[in-house]
Amino acid sequence: MSRLTLLLALLVGLVGGGLAATVLRPDEAKVRAIAAEVVAATPAPSTGLDQTAVERIVAELLDKQKAERAPQSEAALDAARLNPMIEDYLLGNPRILQRVSIALEAELTAAKKAETSAALAELRPAIYEDPRQIVLGNPDGDVTLIEMFDYNCGYCRQALPDIAALLDEDPNLKVVLKEFPILSQNSVDAARVAVQVADADVDYWTFHQALFTSRGQIDKAAALKAAADLGLNPITLEMGMNTPEVAEQIEMTYRIAQRLDISGTPTFIIGDEVIPGAIGIDQLRLRIRNMRACGSTSCPAT
Repeated sequence: MSRLTLLLALLVGLVGGGLAATVLRPDEAKVRAIAAEVVAATPAPSTGLDQTAVERIVAELLDKQKAERAPQSEAALDAARLNPMIEDYLLGNPRILQRVSIALEAELTAAKKAETSAALAELRPAIYEDPRQIVLGNPDGDVTLIEMFDYNCGYCRQALPDIAALLDEDPNLKVVLKEFPILSQNSVDAARVAVQVADADVDYWTFHQALFTSRGQIDKAAALKAAADLGLNPITLEMGMNTPEVAEQIEMTYRIAQRLDISGTPTFIIGDEVIPGAIGIDQLRLRIRNMRACGSTSCPAT
């Protein structure tokens, strides 16, 4: 057997994990040296291989050997074997899923809060500084409570006594009411009348309470009657219901709601928090108190 044949046999064994590789395990430099020696001693016509060709073969075989001996990567793992292992582990350690769920919820809550804070900052002029908005209580109050409401909302009706109590007990509270008619066309018609009442020189709070304490559906007729009781001309109000100024006032509230992802009534806004639903006077008091204490509706524990 020629030395070149011996070398190639050695390389085959090296790649295949045969006896020669097991016993000798030559490193790459040694194999290359043997290859060079064999090529130098073997006439080219008898082999058809020059030193460059043998070097290339050696390099390719050594690379193949390294690849085959490398640990199997995660990407190459069989999903049919891996998935049951993961499932068994999680079933045997269910608290891991609980911790993951808690962490995910905390992350989503933080992301939502950051998104809401950014939207509130962007919308601040529309929410707090609209010259046509309905303001109750102290116009220069140190805390502002926003309520978005629908006159046909039962939960808004339940929240009315809470707003009344807060206005009565807190001389530094500013309350802003925003018409947000979303429940029916009757609600839209009543809101169109209410926007005009808010611009008139009458007591809007009296009008507001009258609608929320009346029976049945609140519609255009109910709103016109409550306005007429304050001395306003119902014919003039009905003619003004479809003016661009009235429509724009209600559209502004819709845009605020869309940007803040608000879809129900009542919705309160205090500081950096959007609060869906009638949460009760105690929770409203707590948030107002926190705003004064730390500038946020939720103060760090001390």
